[in-house]
Formats: sequence, structure tokens, C-alpha cells
Amino acid sequence: MAKSNGFGPKKAYLFLYNAVSAIAWATIFGRVAVVLGWKGSFFVPLVVDNFARITQTCAVMEILHSLTGVVPAPIFTTVMQVASRLFLMWAVCYPFPHLNASIFYSSMLGAWSVTEVIRYTSYALKQFEAVPGWLHWLRYSAFLVLYPIGISSEVAMTLQALFGPAADLAPWYPYALGAVMVSYIPGSVILYSHMLKQRRKYLGAGQSAEQKKRQ
Repeated sequence: MAKSNGFGPKKAYLFLYNAVSAIAWATIFGRVAVVLGWKGSFFVPLVVDNFARITQTCAVMEILHSLTGVVPAPIFTTVMQVASRLFLMWAVCYPFPHLNASIFYSSMLGAWSVTEVIRYTSYALKQFEAVPGWLHWLRYSAFLVLYPIGISSEVAMTLQALFGPAADLAPWYPYALGAVMVSYIPGSVILYSHMLKQRRKYLGAGQSAEQKKRQ
């Protein structure tokens, strides 16, 4: 029996969630681009910082999606990805807002936002089986450049806090940041290896472009 492709409540929800997320991240990218291009500054206004923090915090829903089987994403890598970004947003950028004047904050948000616009747009269109080939390729290729930019920016931001104002916040705070920094070593390898595996799965040889796109 042929599998039904009806647009039910689950697909409607996933389309709405991913479409709204894509628009939110596109807004972040646009605001950062305006700051960099028009104002010639690396200082990201507080309103952009707050919007980025709220948008990223909403990604906690993806952990619930994975846990409940709404999407087939592996829970371990999903938690790692979401947790690392929440750490940056709430444990680094929030207590030390002056760090949003750093070039690394702009590059971090830039890498995150481009990644998420591609990812969420792809997921939204997937609900209609309408992902174009070029977007499918970007979904599993853009990370080759964007992930190193993002991860190096995250590390740089954490180091600025660690060797800057962290001790002023609490005596134990530098040790907590240092512990997270150590976890970045295996964590980044695990995540990057997972993405490479996904790229081989969806863009590897032996399948037609249409078959890969529908997986």
C-alpha cells in the first residue's frame, strides 16, 4: 500500500514551527548585517541580543521533538547542539553584555543564523516534499564552512569571558567556564563527525538526487 502524504496536524505544526524559526533567524542575520554593513561597527544592539537569545531558547522545543518522536533526530546530538548554544546565550553573553561588541559575537550570530535559515527552510519545505536540489545540497554542505566559523567564535567568546570579567561574577565562574571549554574538545568532534555522516548519507553516491532529497 502506498504511504499517505496527507498534510495532517503533525506536518502543519512542523511547517509552522520551522517557517517561524527560519524567519526569526533571517531577522537576526539581517540585523547583524545592518550593523556590520551600514554602521561599520561590531557592536550588536541589545535589542538584537535579546531577540537572538529568545529565538535560540525556543530551540529547546527540538529536544522535545526528538524525545517524543515528532522528528527522527537523535536525542544525544540534539541536546549537545542546543545546550552548547544556550550556554553561550545565557552563561556568556547574558551576564557579560559588553561582549556583544566583539567581532566574534557578530561572526557567531552570522554563522548560526545562516545555518538555521537553511536548515529550517529545508525542514519547512520538506513537509510539502518541495525542497529544491540546491537547498538540499546547502543543508548538508554549508556546515563545512559555517561550523568552523561558529565553533571558533563560540570558543573565542568564552575565552574572553573566562580571562576577563568571569571572576567578578562569582569565584567559581571561571572554573565552570573552563570545564565547558574542555568539553568543547570531544563535543565539537562528535558533532562535526555526525554532520559529516549525515552528508555522506544524503549526498553520497549510489542514489539519485530525488531519492536523497526525500530521505
